[in-house]
Amino acid sequence: MQLFHSKQNSAVPAITAILVLLSLLVAIPVAAQAQDNKDSDRKTEKTPAMSQRVYKALTAAQKLIEDKKYDAGLAKLKELENEHGLSDYEKAQLYNYFAYTYFTMERYSDAIDSYEKVLAQPDLPTGLIRNSLYTLSQLYFIKEDYKKAVATIQKWFKVADKPTENAYLLLAQGYYQLQEYKKALDPLKHAYQITQDQGKKPKENLLLLLRVIYYNLNDYKNMLNILRQLVTLYPKEEYWLTMAGVYSELKDYKKQMAILEIMQDWGGLDRGSQQLNLANLYLLNEIPYKAATLLEKGIKSGDIEKNVRNLRLLSQAWSQAQYPAKAIEPLEEAVKMSDDGNLNVNLAQSYINLERYKRAVDTLHDGFKKGGIRRPDQAHIMLGMALFEMDKYGDAKDQFEKASKDKRSRKSAEQWLSYVKNEENRKQQLEASLKARAQKN
Repeated sequence: MQLFHSKQNSAVPAITAILVLLSLLVAIPVAAQAQDNKDSDRKTEKTPAMSQRVYKALTAAQKLIEDKKYDAGLAKLKELENEHGLSDYEKAQLYNYFAYTYFTMERYSDAIDSYEKVLAQPDLPTGLIRNSLYTLSQLYFIKEDYKKAVATIQKWFKVADKPTENAYLLLAQGYYQLQEYKKALDPLKHAYQITQDQGKKPKENLLLLLRVIYYNLNDYKNMLNILRQLVTLYPKEEYWLTMAGVYSELKDYKKQMAILEIMQDWGGLDRGSQQLNLANLYLLNEIPYKAATLLEKGIKSGDIEKNVRNLRLLSQAWSQAQYPAKAIEPLEEAVKMSDDGNLNVNLAQSYINLERYKRAVDTLHDGFKKGGIRRPDQAHIMLGMALFEMDKYGDAKDQFEKASKDKRSRKSAEQWLSYVKNEENRKQQLEASLKARAQKN
């Protein structure tokens, strides 16, 4: 069973998860951020001063942006940018608000440039550095510049007080996109530990990323542990199916079968390929009756395609389940649908086992006409046996003689020839004896 379509493009909500994070992080308006800096950073550092003139200009621009008057808001900011005498902190706040505005307008490249200008200013408050780096890393994700995204979030970690689960997840996403799977594991484990310490269940996105990282590292045992959590905390059919696939990779076919059987009982195996997979597992685990009934039901309902391969598998299942008569019908249908003479040989063998010799003879003749029989010598022996049972000794000997030309069947064919000749002589002698006795009477 395939676990995913491909390793790198596996079902992981990488960029989607980042966009969700971004939706929660629209930049804080300047006025509010300035106040927030005063409240949060006062204990550790002195917040630089901002002139009343600059503060009013930024507040006016903020009001325009909130009213969705973006061009007017940007014009107000550009007027302030052209003024002389702005302090480094005022420039940082100005570019911070440029970034916020461009972010709101979804002009992400311009937002990136503005955040870079913020960070280029000297002696910034730590809070402003943290906010700028974190948002900038996410913007690099949107632009799919994963190297810069990773480098930026790493800078953020150096100034962060208490990195959150989402921050570690963001770093792991970056490594994942760069296909640096081993590096992605450490931040994911940190994120997982944070949720454990908080007494919370890990988020689905976190578990999904762990799952695909372990998959790309071919670490199926750890992947299985993650899947167990997913089916417990976020039960979905796809996680059960993936777990079954992992058991297949680990060659634990009984557990794989058990999962698929449970899903079948739930009505969760709605695709023919899934039902075929379960049927093959039944055969592998020597439960042919269940394989046969599942295949028969699936073919009748149309869930499983009625083709030569599946009909042949159904016949095989019934045969292994010791139902030779039921094995005949699907094989007969397969023979009608196929130009492969080998199927005729298989069907003829079933007829011989049921002592239906006339049908075996007709089927084998048809098979030779189709051609492509892998072991014609064996087919000639089967045909000879069926003809012998019909007392057609001459035709039977012809078939055994043809088979004797192949060294692989020569010994068996010669034994049959000898047996047929002896039986033919015995029968002739018996008939002569009966005829002579009748004449005497």
